[in-house]
Amino acid sequence: MSKVGICVIGSGRAGMIHAANFAKNVPDAKLVAMVDPVEQVARDACAELGISKYYTDYKPALADDEINAVVIVTPTKFHVDIATDAAKAGKHILCEKPMAITVAECRAMNTAAAEHKVALQMGFMRRFDAGFIQAKEIVDSGAIGDVVMVRSNTRGPSVPQPWMYDIRKSNGPLAEVNSHDIDTLRWFTGSEFSNIYAIGGNYRSPEASAEFPDFYDNVVVAAGFENGMQGMIDGAQGVGYAYDSRVEVLGTKGCVYIGRINDNAVVTCTADTQHGKYPLVDSWRKLFVQAYLAEDIAFVECIIGSTAPKVTGYDGEMAVKVVAAGNLSIIEKRIVYLDSM
Repeated sequence: MSKVGICVIGSGRAGMIHAANFAKNVPDAKLVAMVDPVEQVARDACAELGISKYYTDYKPALADDEINAVVIVTPTKFHVDIATDAAKAGKHILCEKPMAITVAECRAMNTAAAEHKVALQMGFMRRFDAGFIQAKEIVDSGAIGDVVMVRSNTRGPSVPQPWMYDIRKSNGPLAEVNSHDIDTLRWFTGSEFSNIYAIGGNYRSPEASAEFPDFYDNVVVAAGFENGMQGMIDGAQGVGYAYDSRVEVLGTKGCVYIGRINDNAVVTCTADTQHGKYPLVDSWRKLFVQAYLAEDIAFVECIIGSTAPKVTGYDGEMAVKVVAAGNLSIIEKRIVYLDSM
């Protein structure tokens, strides 16, 4: 193929990031079409992106011979059907996180991709971020000794959407917010979660309390890994102050820090500001813009080169498994062992 024809399924915020990359910035790729169930949204997306083809249903798009691959950026509950249908149609797949609602759905997606010999790459873009890559190289070099503990936080400024309140349907903030943190811990420890203890609470969404008493907008996780390393995650929605994504990798001889909440390196401190004042990162779209581009380039490269994606469906499946264990821990107030899941 001269260029890989891409169809983005879902025209929301993340969908438009991927679509703009494939339309303008990814070598050897061509954005062919957009899919959105709301026709006006699909039309507006195409106008913004400079293309004309759109669908309001993903199934006709899968029959389009001009399309070689799809990017799935829909609500999580639709991922399994779209991905399995795409695999059967011979379309390569880039799937945004969370991979699916259940581990069984993840396995169905992985099985379909393997059976039909298509690439299935997960959208854990932090693995493509320059800072994260540099930190991983430092850790792997042994500069901080043996890894002891990895701590990761993601705190989003925006309030939860009402559809997130039922954690049995949405899997809650552990899935929607902290899937990236879960993958970060797996990546830097080089191991799988062995056990997890999580506590959650609803501090900023009082309107959800009556109908959804199990909903949480703040979560803290302590975890043990199969190789003996330790992990911590904290996640929050609706914090307001910034988009806050940071990681610490603690070793026997030092520590690596990744991320910052200030939008540039200039910090202003004056006598009338108690804690200092500086511009903050207000969105993940700004913080990880280059990581999304690197992720999309890698997806096309693995299609052209017939190589395995750098982030696989197995990575997505393991993150969903940890989410399920964490939610069970929150509900039952106990340590959950992953080998029992």
